Amino acid sequence: MMVVAADTSILRPAVARAISMDPSESDGSLVARARAGDRAAVDALFRRHTTTVLRLSMRLVGRRQDAEDVAQDALAVAIDELHALRETEAFGRWLAQITVRQAHRYFRRRKLKRLLGLDRGYDDATLESLARDDASPETRAELANIDAVLRSIDGADRVAWILRVVEGEQLEAVAALCDCSLATAKRRIAAAQERIDRALDERKRAKTP
Repeated sequence: MMVVAADTSILRPAVARAISMDPSESDGSLVARARAGDRAAVDALFRRHTTTVLRLSMRLVGRRQDAEDVAQDALAVAIDELHALRETEAFGRWLAQITVRQAHRYFRRRKLKRLLGLDRGYDDATLESLARDDASPETRAELANIDAVLRSIDGADRVAWILRVVEGEQLEAVAALCDCSLATAKRRIAAAQERIDRALDERKRAKTP
């Protein structure tokens, strides 16, 4: 059902260096070189993974500028913590976990801003806005309805649901990315899905004469 495409047009110049991936060297090799102080290897890791991190960030947080901040923070944290990575070939997966962690931090900050009346941002990277050009009007309408519900869902539940339903991650992977138990991941996904189903059902009933 989900037909969401990434939009990399919001990358800042400092992050949007040549996006093309150099497949000639593995992540593990680049990580080893980066740990040894090779700046070119660090740049290569950035180029290789920036688009994926930004796409994930946009889907998780739903706001373009904030998603870019989350992506940049995740990349910076990954480079700073390279020494902690045990499986160097799993850099991409590890980076995704850091991105999810940064998204959770973002939602905690946004919740506080809302309590203080300081959250003046708006969701401009919704699922509907990221839909592929060939998405049908019906699909776009359904995505827009889901977006409306996601705005009111707890950040942790939203993240787990996005990872499972939109990103297509397996439950075990969702738990690993969210650094929580499998039972917690299931509970978060179910809570978000229940809210979405209930809201969509209410909309359908409201349209029924």
